[in-house]
Amino acid sequence: MLTRRHSLALGSIALGASALALPTLAQAQALPPKGKRPWAAQLPQLRIGMLGGENDADRLARFSGYQKLLEEYFEIPVKLVMAADYAGVIQAFAAKQVDASYMSPAAYAAAWVESQGNVVPILATLEKDGTKSYVSVMYVRADSGITSMEQMKGKAMAWSDPNSASGYLIPRAELRAAGIDPEKFFGRTGFAGGAEQSVVAVLGKQYDAGVAWSSGQGDAAQGFSRGVLTAMVQKKMIDMKDLRIIWRSRPITNGPFTLRKDTPPSFQADMLALHSAIPTHYPTIYNALEMGSGAGWTPVTHDDYQVFVDILKAEADARRRR
Repeated sequence: MLTRRHSLALGSIALGASALALPTLAQAQALPPKGKRPWAAQLPQLRIGMLGGENDADRLARFSGYQKLLEEYFEIPVKLVMAADYAGVIQAFAAKQVDASYMSPAAYAAAWVESQGNVVPILATLEKDGTKSYVSVMYVRADSGITSMEQMKGKAMAWSDPNSASGYLIPRAELRAAGIDPEKFFGRTGFAGGAEQSVVAVLGKQYDAGVAWSSGQGDAAQGFSRGVLTAMVQKKMIDMKDLRIIWRSRPITNGPFTLRKDTPPSFQADMLALHSAIPTHYPTIYNALEMGSGAGWTPVTHDDYQVFVDILKAEADARRRR
């Protein structure tokens, strides 16, 4: 997922105490050499954290080719660390139990706070539809009679995960900015345990509405061009005729592929080089990771996600005042 676009031919990312030069466009399309690296003495096993929100079987299937590719290139075992929710990977970063993970923007911000800055973002997704971001959409059952945010007053709201930007933090921040206190506006709120789980809970009439990430573009009958609803339609879990979209957020910066900052600089350089080449040389693996929606990756830095750190702090302040 994505932030503002950077040229692959220019700039640098701060990694550890030194700056790591970004690959040129030609270098980004060239695969790094295979073989065991000196940094393997410090990282004998590469541990990739996997955020919750999708069922385990689908996550493992999407990441299996990627796991084998990393093992082939670096000649070390790669472990996929499954988490039931976003907090699992966030805490694993803080405890140094994972070395890398694809993160939502809010999960990255929480990991940065929990680890006291011991994470670094290196790449985020460029989209086929030309955007560098996504939106949060609020959905209700089509037969609910609810057609606007105003009609959600006193109703039951399903949040996806407390560390989800689209499924919690951004909708709440935008409601507060509009003068609406989420704690008083909704009659009842709760966490469904993930984005897919929220949709299921709404369709099962446990809640009146939920929120999920989406491109917000393309054919609404197909769940738009990408996002949670798109994936659920493709997996035949839902029919969009059963849902109605009643609200959309402002654009949200795509989340980053994140490394532990205290890993060896040579490891970080190798991960940047390999991942920059994956979209060109291993499109099947890239498309599996991005669920078919991405058009490549672009370099990012912590500055791209500072706004999410600020939102987390504002949310914590609001909780303390309650």
